[in-house]
Amino acid sequence: RVATGSDSGFIFEAFGFGYIRALQMLQAACFHPLAVVQAATRNGAELLGMEGDIGSISPGKRADSVLVEGNPISNFKLLYGTGHMKLNREKGVIERVGGVSYTIKDGVVYDAKALLSDVREMVSEARSGRVP
Repeated sequence: RVATGSDSGFIFEAFGFGYIRALQMLQAACFHPLAVVQAATRNGAELLGMEGDIGSISPGKRADSVLVEGNPISNFKLLYGTGHMKLNREKGVIERVGGVSYTIKDGVVYDAKALLSDVREMVSEARSGRVP
């Protein structure tokens, strides 16, 4: 049985990016995309002994979710908060596609785009020395 994980926070592994990269690597290793999702959800919950609480969507279980622009099964890069760059062959330009639109955590809906904007502003202020 295969489960998904990452070493986020370790050298060269940024939080929020390493896990999605792990999904991509499983797919590159010839796992079907649905098997990758199972490794990231149900198999991980079973490995932790928490399958009664998490790992699948059913009554009585906790289920945090992300709403994504596009189909992440066809392209796991859509799960990055900022999406990813893709060539629009019809227009002949590179466009940013995908990205998390909303995150639902403990029943609270968060606007992911607004949160990214807030982080951008905090980083800008920190770089300019205007830390509140």
